[in-house]
Amino acid sequence: MEYRIKQVTIDDYDAVYELWQSTEQSRRALNPIDDSREGIDRYLKRNPNTCFAAIKGNKIIGVILTGHDGRRAIIHHLCVHPDYRRSGIAARLLSLAEDALKKEGIQKIFCFVFKDNDVANAFWEEQGYSLRTNLNYRNKSLNDSIPTGK
Repeated sequence: MEYRIKQVTIDDYDAVYELWQSTEQSRRALNPIDDSREGIDRYLKRNPNTCFAAIKGNKIIGVILTGHDGRRAIIHHLCVHPDYRRSGIAARLLSLAEDALKKEGIQKIFCFVFKDNDVANAFWEEQGYSLRTNLNYRNKSLNDSIPTGK
């Protein structure tokens, strides 16, 4: 399958959001503030070189949003449209993001995956991301519009 890769810009927001709506797991991971146009614009301004999209024709079929704080990176969203899965797009996007992070001096990456997302958990394991069982993930929302998750 032929597709091209580009860095994500805020001009891609509507297409990326539409892609996120294509899967229940991605929809579940979104929140109305951080994943709004304004939130993603702020994110991309801080991380202009580490976010990539796979494009077939004029349609975004895969995306990865990855950023860092200067010492550690986090993968916030990796999504491939269900019609294009199992073709290496996610692995390629991940590899590009990892390479971009290395160029920025980052040595460690983490991500969050829903426990019940068996397909995603298997993917991350295949990519060499180990499961940390010695930590508790804690969060606090500073905005009532953002769910805390359970």
